[in-house]
Amino acid sequence: MTTERSVSWRGFLRGAAGAAAVAGASGTAAAQEEGGGGGGGTQTVNLVDFAYEPGTEEPLYVTPGTTVEFVWETSTHNIVIDSKPDESGWQGHEPIENTGFTTSHTFETLGEYEFHCQPHLDLGMVGTIIVNEQGAPAEGGGGGGGPAIPDSAKSLGLATSVGLGSTLALAYVFLKYGGGGRPAE
Repeated sequence: MTTERSVSWRGFLRGAAGAAAVAGASGTAAAQEEGGGGGGGTQTVNLVDFAYEPGTEEPLYVTPGTTVEFVWETSTHNIVIDSKPDESGWQGHEPIENTGFTTSHTFETLGEYEFHCQPHLDLGMVGTIIVNEQGAPAEGGGGGGGPAIPDSAKSLGLATSVGLGSTLALAYVFLKYGGGGRPAE
């Protein structure tokens, strides 16, 4: 005896909602771990053309204990310190280096570090690193609290949701209307 099960849209969505929530949350959590500025982690600043990326357009925020690796993607750059906290031991890197050179520093002291590239100062190659407990800009009056969600986490969460939603919709169509006819007897 063969019984045929009918799948309703509501029943299908009810069963899939839990899976979608788990997949979206785990994707966002993974992206936060990857992109977060937790102490003891590593961040990269690329020296390219006439900018520190990140650092020139917007400051790079890190927590104490984060190692920042500076990577020369293009040639003829250096790192000259303009200002830093008094207790900091960071010396920058004043010799001019070329593509492929790297140097790093572990930022332990809270505060703002401002620096520039001497050969490209007139072209606006300046940078800022801010070391604070959040590893992110201070929250402005809007409440909330907690760490800011990186753009990579938002993108991953959105992509996961769209992919999962498309798959669920397609699965529903196949279950409801697909060629699941009875086998020939």
